[in-house]
Amino acid sequence: MNKANKEMLDEYDFTKKKGVRGKYYDAFKKGYSVRVYKDDGTFAEEYFASIEADVHKHFPNSEAVNNALRSLITNQSAKQ
Repeated sequence: MNKANKEMLDEYDFTKKKGVRGKYYDAFKKGYSVRVYKDDGTFAEEYFASIEADVHKHFPNSEAVNNALRSLITNQSAKQ
């Protein structure tokens, strides 16, 4: 067992490992989707996109962003 932490198994010892800073940064900035599979074989897919810090001040969560975007969609539909 790891002497630093008796709870952690040896195969989970990362003390000699080095991470790579920014390895997935570009991919993350493009956005990503996650599929959650259910027991019946169906799945739900969620898409995640990052927003800039100045925009985040005005839209702090997904609900705020979605509401703003839906209002734009409604406005665009009314103009057509």
